[in-house]
Amino acid sequence: MHIHHTSNKPGFSMLELVFVIIILGIVASIGSQIIVQVYESYITQRALYRSSTKTELAATQLANRLAYSIPGTIIGRQDDNITFRAIENIPIGSTTYKTLEWISADADSFGAITATTNLGRRPVWSGYCDVDASTLDSLSTPGSRLSKLSAIINNLSPTTKGIGNTAVLFPSTYTARTVGFAGTGSNNSDIHPVSGATTDENLTLATRGVGVGRTIKEHYKLAWSSYALKPINPHVMPGTTGTVFDLQLWYDYQPWNGESYTNGNSVILIRNVSVFRFTGSGNTVRFKICQRENIGEGITTNTCKEKAVIR
Repeated sequence: MHIHHTSNKPGFSMLELVFVIIILGIVASIGSQIIVQVYESYITQRALYRSSTKTELAATQLANRLAYSIPGTIIGRQDDNITFRAIENIPIGSTTYKTLEWISADADSFGAITATTNLGRRPVWSGYCDVDASTLDSLSTPGSRLSKLSAIINNLSPTTKGIGNTAVLFPSTYTARTVGFAGTGSNNSDIHPVSGATTDENLTLATRGVGVGRTIKEHYKLAWSSYALKPINPHVMPGTTGTVFDLQLWYDYQPWNGESYTNGNSVILIRNVSVFRFTGSGNTVRFKICQRENIGEGITTNTCKEKAVIR
């Protein structure tokens, strides 16, 4: 005869189950909030990183180009594309002059060293002028290798350019109003278009009218392109308020030949810009760029970069 013994096994009471469910709910709620906060933090940090990277890249590219700007040729231009002022005459914080424009020295040709032997190594244009050996329409520039100039410019320009599109500027002989910015028919007598080169060390300058002189100095800058940075496409980002715009960089045009920046080529430097300001004094140019990034649900973040360029 078999006898089975039974015993009561402990279990959860209804009250204990309720407590367990409540605790699990609290843990789940806390965990979900943490996950949401981590995700929101990730989205915000990603937007800040993107905005900071875009702004830093744009500011660095602009600073690199301004580093070769020729002092005295930097202007701010109004929306009518006609009215302009030298940058040092633009009031700090002005929102009237929105387009930044300047003539740049041809740093690529100046820094290009030709020949393989140390004895023959020299820049394409030296920046030095032999005043005694020069004439009204002929500029003697010892140490140059002008025969390479057109090839370098053609490699850099999207259009066919050459030595005949260049110009020479002598220091302290010009202002922002005498380099061609005012368009066809403007007073650009203080910038000297180049028509060609007779030798590696002799530039031929465009002939002037009868009795018109030319100031020649021992140093010069050679240029083949101007630059303009212009705000375009004002718009409101989807789901946000406040107007932003894109910054368009124009290049490969010659004001001394009667061209404006619309005659050149262009690229978008940075999009969704909320602030673009610039000012200058002496040989220093300062600018500020702020870029807006859309996080979502009407939330945006802004990153600003400010740089000073000394030429």
